[in-house]
Amino acid sequence: MQADPAAPETLLIVDDDELNRAILENIFAGQYRIEQAENGRQGLEIILADPSRLCAVLLDVMMPEMNGLEVLRELDARGLTEQVPVFLITAETGDEMMKEAYGLGVMDVIGKPVVPYLVQRRVGSVVELFRARRRLGSVVERQKDALLAQAGRIIELGHGMIASLAAAIEFRSGESGDHVRRLQRITRELLTRTEMGAGMSEQTVEDIALAAVMHDVGKIAIPDAILNKPGRLTAEEFEVMKTHTIQGAKLLENIPQMRDHSAYEYAIDIALHHHERWDGRGYPHGLKGDEISVGAQIVSLADVYDALVSPRVYKAAFSHEKALEMILNGQCGVFSPRLLECFRQVHPQIRALYETKEEG
Repeated sequence: MQADPAAPETLLIVDDDELNRAILENIFAGQYRIEQAENGRQGLEIILADPSRLCAVLLDVMMPEMNGLEVLRELDARGLTEQVPVFLITAETGDEMMKEAYGLGVMDVIGKPVVPYLVQRRVGSVVELFRARRRLGSVVERQKDALLAQAGRIIELGHGMIASLAAAIEFRSGESGDHVRRLQRITRELLTRTEMGAGMSEQTVEDIALAAVMHDVGKIAIPDAILNKPGRLTAEEFEVMKTHTIQGAKLLENIPQMRDHSAYEYAIDIALHHHERWDGRGYPHGLKGDEISVGAQIVSLADVYDALVSPRVYKAAFSHEKALEMILNGQCGVFSPRLLECFRQVHPQIRALYETKEEG
C-alpha cells in the first residue's frame, strides 16, 4: 500500500556497524518501515533519492566513505534537515561535535549504548510533530482557494490553527495550553487599560494579542532532552534553547499564508524578541530600551509573570503578590519603568484573569 505523503513511514538507519543497525531496527520495527545504509555516502544517496518518504534518519558519526557530520552538512546545504528530522546516534558526544551538529539542524544527539524506551520516546515525539506540521501545511494548501473567497472564515480558521499549534507546543514542553491564552489576555489587558496601547487601533491591539499566542513556536525545533530537562540547563544546552527565538521567526516566515495576516509582522517580532531586556542583557540581539517594540516588551513581562505564578516540575507556584514584587524589584530581569508602572496599575485585573476559565 502506498504511504500517505503527509505521514511518511520509512525510518532510515545509517551505521557501519551491522550489530548497531540490528539493535535499532529491533527497537523501531514495530512502528516504522526500516531501511538501512552501511555508510554515510550510501545513506545520503537514499535520502536524496526521495526525502519525502522518510519520517526520520538515525545517523552514526564515525563511518567510512562519509561520516555523519559530512552527511549532515550536505543535508543542511539542501535545506533537508527542515524537512526530515535527523538524529545522531553516537558514542562521540564532545561539545564541539554537538555544537556543530545542532548548528546543522540535527534534532537530537542520542548517546550509545541506546536505551530502547528512551530512544523510542525521543524519536517518536519529533516524528509526530513533523507529521502534524506536514498535515497542517497540506490542509492549508488544499483549502487555500476556497478560504481566500471567504475572508471571514480565513480569520476564524487562522486564529484557531495558530492557537492549536501554540497549545501543542506548550503541551510538548510540559505546560498546559492555557499558558498562551493567558499571555494573550494579559497582553490585551495592558494595551487596552494602560498607556502602553496609546494611539493603537482596536485591530492593532488584537493583532498584537494574537501574536503573543505564537511567541514560543520556535520550541518545536528544540530537542525534548533540553526542552523538558527538569534540572538546570548546561551552558551548551542553554545556547540551544535560546535558538527557539530565531527558529520561531523562521518558522513563521516560512508559512506563506501568514504573510498576508495583519498579525504577521507582530508575530515575527514577538517570537524573535520576547527574551530581550530593557538593559540590553536579553537575547538573541541584545536590544536595549525602546529598540524593543511595545508588543515584545509586554509579552516578555507577561511570560515571566505567568511562569512565576504557575507550577513547574522544578518549582511550586509563587503567589500573585510575590510574583509582582519579584518583577517590580528586578529579580526577573530589567523591564521598562513605564511598563512596570502600567503592570502595577492593572495587576488586580490581571490577577482576576486567573480566576476565570473564560476564553480570551
